[in-house]
Amino acid sequence: MKKQWWHNKVAYQIYPKSFNDSNDDGIGDIPGIIQKLDYLKDLGIDIIWISPFYCSPLADQGYDISDYYNIDPVFGTMDDFDDLLAETARRDMHVVLDLVVNHCSDEHEWFKKACQDPDGRYGKYFYIEDWHEGEPLPCNWRSYFGGPVWDLLPGHTDKIYLHVFHKKQPDLNWENPEVREDVYKMINWWLDKGVSGFRIDAIMNIKKKLPFYNMPADREDGMCATSKMLEEAEGVDIFLNEMADRTFKPHNAFSVGEVFNEKPDALPSIIGDDGYFSSMFDFAETILNKTDEGWYTQQPVTPEQYKEACFGSQKRAGNIGFLSNIIENHDEPRGVSHYIPEGDCCDASKKMLGGLNYMLRGLPFIYQGQELGMENVNFQDISQINDISTLDEYQVALDAGLSPEKALKVVSHFSRDNARTPIPWDDSENGGFTKGTPWLMMNPTFKEINAASQVGVEGSMFEWYKELIALRKNPAYEDALIYGETVPYLPEQKNLMAYIRKGENQKVLVIGNFQREPQTMVLPGTVKSVLMNNLDQLSQTGDTLQLEGYQFVILELN
Repeated sequence: MKKQWWHNKVAYQIYPKSFNDSNDDGIGDIPGIIQKLDYLKDLGIDIIWISPFYCSPLADQGYDISDYYNIDPVFGTMDDFDDLLAETARRDMHVVLDLVVNHCSDEHEWFKKACQDPDGRYGKYFYIEDWHEGEPLPCNWRSYFGGPVWDLLPGHTDKIYLHVFHKKQPDLNWENPEVREDVYKMINWWLDKGVSGFRIDAIMNIKKKLPFYNMPADREDGMCATSKMLEEAEGVDIFLNEMADRTFKPHNAFSVGEVFNEKPDALPSIIGDDGYFSSMFDFAETILNKTDEGWYTQQPVTPEQYKEACFGSQKRAGNIGFLSNIIENHDEPRGVSHYIPEGDCCDASKKMLGGLNYMLRGLPFIYQGQELGMENVNFQDISQINDISTLDEYQVALDAGLSPEKALKVVSHFSRDNARTPIPWDDSENGGFTKGTPWLMMNPTFKEINAASQVGVEGSMFEWYKELIALRKNPAYEDALIYGETVPYLPEQKNLMAYIRKGENQKVLVIGNFQREPQTMVLPGTVKSVLMNNLDQLSQTGDTLQLEGYQFVILELN
């Protein structure tokens, strides 16, 4: 594996709408990000991935883009963005943007022109089919947000268009070379402007299994999850290699794919030395126990499942390339509420989870607020939820016979809004996020969990993450912690997640007791030094280590 400029970096995802509001309109913005760059630099962040801030009607919180070349006024101006690039460069930091090109907004000029002339040039930018009332749809695929993937083309009663996400997100037809050329032109425009790369959204969806056809239904609605179609689609690598050759590679840009449903043995072509992405997110943990029936059937993730998923991903990636490791992001609930058994969420368990994930081989991504130990929201009413995916799953749960109270409890756990509530900077009104009315409710825990109460405070979550980052960046441990392999240790011991980061001349043992009860373990060798410990004490007798509940330690071995 070739060494890359980003291998020893640490990345941080910013969801701009909820990060920091500089003008008190209740919505975070680019100047607000600039105000907090020193906070991120102090934490140790090198790369910031910013979720979409392009012009958008915000049907899916900016993932429906109406103009790829401009900033939505709610987030600021292009001058503000230029200032952000300058300020990050001054701090030796990199900016990575969201690339959303499976679909655009129905308010994009391309789609407007397609509606005006479906048989013309821009009609071919989308999947538009002839259809009349009473006829079967071209396929029975279900949108990721519920309902069929087909809707009437605006202004027409005899034509329909494809959208695998929201109906305001028409899919771009990547089979059309003109679409691809316009996409590459836009990517290069941003790279030439000075961004360091992209996180590529929902990218595996660009290749459809054509011609359209019905698949076996997986719910009583007679439809099938679109994700099932992707398992049969072939040829996405042709598009992605072309995109990389035309954009990322000439700029030596960083690219990280949101990749689901990759084919067996496809990893070298995705993240290998000549892969079309620099890295891809490891979603093995996030998809645990998900079903096609809906959130209401999803069971809690156990420590053993979490461990097995992490080790499985590490083995799969091997020395092929770097995965990007996450606990949470803007599409997931807060990791500490999702992976730590119910009732056990505390500073010790939060630090343990962060350490176990962070020390895996790959590029660590921190999602905003994760470094503060932010938890899920205790939503009291469905009216408090904004997320369209959650609202759909709430209806799915009701249709399955759950009471409104039970349905709310189920979807509250998995709701994307858990991660989208504004960041609490202090314990003042609205957590210091804004003096206006926040666009989404604050997490009521902001009085206790906020940045001001943690920065510079010994033992806090923020300082814990800062210490993790400093250790990973320490050149003395690069051999093991950056490039060393991940070797599971005692994987058969229940609720113990331990692994050795093994370099050519160095071994570091990472240990987490993934339960509230103490347990003992036998060490694989003698301990040279204790590098980190989330509790005050560490008890060792001979080659046996006594671990307290949720204790996490990093040991350098002789």
